[in-house]
Amino acid sequence: MAKKKKINLTIDDTPISVDEGTTIMRAAEKLGIDIPRLCYHPELSLAGSCRVCIVDVKGMGYFMTACSVAVWEGMEVQTNSPEIRQARRDIVELLLDNHPQDCQTCERDGRCELQNLAYSMGVRTRLFEGRRKEFPIEATSHSVVRNPEKCILCGRCVRVCAEIQGVYNLSQHGRGFNTVVGPAHLGNMDDSVCIQCGQCINACPTAALLEKPSTDAVWRALADPELHVVVQTAPSIRAAIGEGFDMPPGTPATGRMITALRRLGFDAVFDTNFGADLTIVEEAHEFLTRLKEGPLPMITSCSPGWISFMERFYPELIPHASTCRSPMSMLSVLSKTYYAEKLGLDASKIFTVAVMPCVAKKYEAARPEHADVLERPYTDAVLTTRELIWMIKCYGISLATLPEGEFDAPLGLSSGAGDIFGSTGGVMEATLRAASKLITGKPGYRVEFTEVRAVEGLRELYVAVGPQNIHVGVANGLQNAKTLLDKVVRGEEEFHVIEVMACPGGCIGGGGQPYPPPGVEILDPDLLRKRAEALYAIDHDKKLRESYDNPAISELYDTYLDEPGSAKAHKLLHTHYAPKLPRGIR
Repeated sequence: MAKKKKINLTIDDTPISVDEGTTIMRAAEKLGIDIPRLCYHPELSLAGSCRVCIVDVKGMGYFMTACSVAVWEGMEVQTNSPEIRQARRDIVELLLDNHPQDCQTCERDGRCELQNLAYSMGVRTRLFEGRRKEFPIEATSHSVVRNPEKCILCGRCVRVCAEIQGVYNLSQHGRGFNTVVGPAHLGNMDDSVCIQCGQCINACPTAALLEKPSTDAVWRALADPELHVVVQTAPSIRAAIGEGFDMPPGTPATGRMITALRRLGFDAVFDTNFGADLTIVEEAHEFLTRLKEGPLPMITSCSPGWISFMERFYPELIPHASTCRSPMSMLSVLSKTYYAEKLGLDASKIFTVAVMPCVAKKYEAARPEHADVLERPYTDAVLTTRELIWMIKCYGISLATLPEGEFDAPLGLSSGAGDIFGSTGGVMEATLRAASKLITGKPGYRVEFTEVRAVEGLRELYVAVGPQNIHVGVANGLQNAKTLLDKVVRGEEEFHVIEVMACPGGCIGGGGQPYPPPGVEILDPDLLRKRAEALYAIDHDKKLRESYDNPAISELYDTYLDEPGSAKAHKLLHTHYAPKLPRGIR
């Protein structure tokens, strides 16, 4: 690789040498200088739209944006002066004066980038009065709520939807004072090509985009003495929930989370990892059948954002998607069938709550495919990690100081294979663990498949499983997934199995995960890595590491489901998909 040319410049009278093409902002960071920004995000293209990052470059005669201007030889930059600070402050004041005055009741209070910027710049009064933009809240979606009045037109949601997810659902409409961000023709989100992933929520610096709240419904259920309220928690929750209580990223908090849920009043606390183990058993059986009969590749179906994407953009691949329900849906079904019968409970009196890292799970829970014959949803409410953090705080519970609790039987025992579902490559690795046992007939033949752990976004490789050489693909972030899917559609590659996770890093980077502290980006690869490491550490420390070794799964089949792939298993644990909208732009 050719060595990059070095550029010499000074920033705030301090000499520095950086690679050619480095922006002023990145160069300043090497000197420990944090230039304020709003529209900038390191994982997205450069927009330079908010102008908050302006700096003074000698000889230019005007302020330049540090996020989008590359350095040049001999450049002299000043990042701070009375004039620069006043100009930045004026920009922020103008944004605030066209912004709702409801910080104390806003969902992002304390985690709002605009609020934090105003504080750091010393904005204490609103100087400009006049007409403020007025737009209605669009809350018809199952997952995402748009509040255009809080939009600062930074464009981060537009770019993450296009560049990371490849969906291109959002764009700016109108001009000047009437500019607004929304789907095509400013239609409802559920009527658009929105896949409900919630990455626009994560990218938004304010509260212009939020998840559809479910906390009120859960509070009501917990207060109803007639209801038996059960909760299940996804694997990635335990690796991220501590961040909401100032615990270091990547701190496993499984036991303390369970105790907190009991104190909130849930009657039973189950582990979605049990559903993940069950998914693997059914999926491995399905995969071996497809190896003999087709169609291949088999594509995993645990990510609801990916399923929505497939139904809208790749309907020809629907026959390749595993028919297995997601772990959340499997466990919800069992809560109202197997569990209800085992305890002699009326299924109509069971209220199932799922705590998920993903706002698309709210959409999944509302799909008619995941309802019983009386059209009652198996999953009654879905809380994001953020919503659960708020509920725990609302109850005055200090998560960090809680004793360790344990999940309830029979749907609380899981293997380490279930834990790693939360990270990209985890579903693939768990499937390969199960497939290796079935193919070789040797339990524990191979437990770890580290080569499929792919946080970087995309990986293609062959994996030896006994005599079989399995061609696998792993993708997270749907723009990456397109690379694999287009090869399949064009017949350029013959994969055996493909794992697709809609969100960057997998579920650990889901649209409902905690907002990071100031100074840490929501898609920061280091943050995602720490969350993933927590899940792999939990897996490594468990005695049970393969789904087929879970005795609770064996009992379920022995007493209720007969065997993997049975007629009853298909009725309860499998589903179907169909094209949703005309194909969009790829």
